Order: sequence, then structure tokens, then C-alpha cells
Amino acid sequence: MSTLTHAFGDSMTMLRRNLRHALRYPSMTFSVVAMPVMMLLLFTYAFGGALGAGIPGAGDGAYIDYVAPGIILMAATAGAVATAVGVCVDMTEGIVNRFRTMSISRAAFLTGHVVGSAIQTLIAIALVIGVAVAIGFRPDATAVEWLAAIGLLILLTLALTWLSAGIGLVSRTPESASNTPMPLTFLPFLGSAIVPTDSMPTGLRWFAEYQPFTPVIETLRGLLMGTGIGNSGYLALAWCVGLIVVGHFWARAAFDRTARR
Repeated sequence: MSTLTHAFGDSMTMLRRNLRHALRYPSMTFSVVAMPVMMLLLFTYAFGGALGAGIPGAGDGAYIDYVAPGIILMAATAGAVATAVGVCVDMTEGIVNRFRTMSISRAAFLTGHVVGSAIQTLIAIALVIGVAVAIGFRPDATAVEWLAAIGLLILLTLALTWLSAGIGLVSRTPESASNTPMPLTFLPFLGSAIVPTDSMPTGLRWFAEYQPFTPVIETLRGLLMGTGIGNSGYLALAWCVGLIVVGHFWARAAFDRTARR
């Protein structure tokens, strides 16, 4: 058996292990869905009238078409917490030390966690989209635009999952692993998820326009709702690919450091 085949087989074994854990302990997966759904309901029904009145084309109950893409992206950020906790629990409970005594590819542990967490997060995103459609979200994307939007969400999910895997590896306790990624969850609120950036004060507007989530939100909104994207698509791809590379190498380096302890 070649080294590549051996690594692939071990990664699939770790993936099955992580998916079984998710089925046995669904509370973390439930939280990934619950928070974006609550935010969607809150901003649609409690604040939608006031916020939508100041956004062109978002009045008269149409605010959900503006806010839904940002909340859908928020489901991807919520998955980062579950990933960090899952990795940290494995690292602190000693199961990784047992894996190291076995003939298992060193890349399999991280690959299984990342792919498994990405699958769970994408399922959560699909459920959030379903809820959004049920309460009035009406995207007019073509099949090609839907494929592009799904591809963007997959890239963002992988980027956040690799970053959160690194957080889980360097966290000393599951509690710290659950708290550290929380800013990622709320960073879209400081972008264009809820209101346009040009309605913000100067300092906050500058931050909102240059943080990574704003071009992703604008690209996703443009693909789903037919609004202009401009150069947001290129910026979104650059941010996603860059974060994947940084997160991957950081997580691998952190895992290798733990192996030398």
C-alpha cells in the first residue's frame, strides 16, 4: 500500500469517527444552527422594520433579502467553535497520544477533524437557508450563481475550520477553545451583514470595509440576490484561500509541536 493510499484510508477512518461523535452528541451541532436561526428571526421580525427603512430596496418586509446572506455566513462562523472544542477535547483527553502509538498517518487526525467539521457546518448552513426561505427569503440566483455561492461557502467553511483547528490545538482547556473563536462569530456584524458599511461612522466604516467578511458577504449577496459584486468576488476568494493556507500551516505546525513534547 502506498503512503498516499495509507494516509487517505486513515483520514477516512478519522472522518467516520468524528461524524459518529457528532451523531451521538448533537448538542454542539444544534448550537451551530440555533444561534444563526435566532439571529435571523430577531433581525427579521424585531429590527427589520427599522433597519430596512434606511436601506434602499429593503423596506416593506424585504429586509430579510438583505440580511439573510449575512446570517447564512454567520452559520459558517458558528461552526468554528464546535471545531475548536472537538480538537481540544481530543488533545486534552489523551486519545491523540494513543493514536501516535499506532500505525496511523500523522495527517489523518487533522484531516478527519477538518473534513468532518466542514460537513457538519455545511449541513447547518443548508438548514439556515431553509429557515430563511421559509420565512420569506427569496433569492433569484440562477443555477450557475447558486453553484458559485455554494463554492464560496465551502471555501469560507474550510478557511474557518482550519483556523479553528489551530485554535483547538493551542488551547489548554475546552472552555478556552470555545471562547477564543467567538469573535469570529460576531465579526460579520461589524461588516455589511446587517446594514451597509456607508451608513457607519468613519472609523467603523473603514474597519468594516477592509475586514475579510465584508467582501464575502457582498459576493454572496450579489450572487443570491443579483446585486452588484464589483471587485468583492476577487477579494473574497483571496481572503478565503489565504486563510486556508495560513490555517492549514498553523494547525500542522501546532500539531507537530505537540508531538515533540
